[in-house]
Amino acid sequence: QVQFVESGGGLVQPGGSLRLSCVVSGFRTNYYALGWFRQAPGKEREGISCISFTDGSTYYGDSVKGRFTISRDNAKKMATLQMNSLKPEDTAVYSCAYAQGAIYGSSLCTGPTKYNAVWGQGTQVTVSS
Repeated sequence: QVQFVESGGGLVQPGGSLRLSCVVSGFRTNYYALGWFRQAPGKEREGISCISFTDGSTYYGDSVKGRFTISRDNAKKMATLQMNSLKPEDTAVYSCAYAQGAIYGSSLCTGPTKYNAVWGQGTQVTVSS
């Protein structure tokens, strides 16, 4: 069973930065993808950034392009999301997702259920003055 350790959420002022980290364990394959999804109250869950641990391919949703950067550490089985220029509309619960297989980052973010993705508990990000 995949286990998640998510960290880095919190309260930040508009224009500020936060860094989210997701460390996974409980599996042996080197073929998988990790990503960050978010859900704000009353809105659907949105895949905002994902990365393949197979080929390093990445995906960014339109709402975060140019502001967020995802990176990976294969040895630590960790994905990190650097979030800059945060806006109030970025406020949401951010959850890390894992999907097994040689999956492109874009595939995980746009079709998580197709790849049987599982999610961590999530961490709250609040952008407010």
